[in-house]
Amino acid sequence: MTPKHPSDSLTVLTDLVLPSETNPLNNLFGGELLARMDRAASITAQRHCRRVAVTASVNHVAFNRAIALGSVVTIEAKVSRSFKSSMEIYIDVWIEDRMTGIKSKANEAIYTFVAVDEYGKPVEVPAVVPETELEKSRYEGALRRKQLSLVLAGKMNPHEATELKALFI
Repeated sequence: MTPKHPSDSLTVLTDLVLPSETNPLNNLFGGELLARMDRAASITAQRHCRRVAVTASVNHVAFNRAIALGSVVTIEAKVSRSFKSSMEIYIDVWIEDRMTGIKSKANEAIYTFVAVDEYGKPVEVPAVVPETELEKSRYEGALRRKQLSLVLAGKMNPHEATELKALFI
């Protein structure tokens, strides 16, 4: 299987925050943002593996800034690393200033998707070859994040989490 670059899976979704999508403070509902991020991550995963890919977990979500009614929101998603059948998708959420057009980062998330065949069984996915410094940093961190997730879920012995142990030794 030919390895791919994160840019090969880049998905960019831009949309407007409408009144029906806001809470009583006129900010975008968190659940609405999660759904938008899940759609972007799904497209990204399918672009990477060219198979059906399903959400396995939402590993991290940071709601750092409220997104106001009427805001232009851009969601950027890329595969940061792949494993045997899973892919870590890193998502950046940007809001655009109405007056200046300047984009600022509002939120981020990390999702995990698994590629499956027509019977729902996991299938192998291409490796990732990061290019930029940010992609390399996210790629390196992905193995630590995966090991931490497995340890917390009881699926990996903490003594086997070599990447995590290296942080403390």
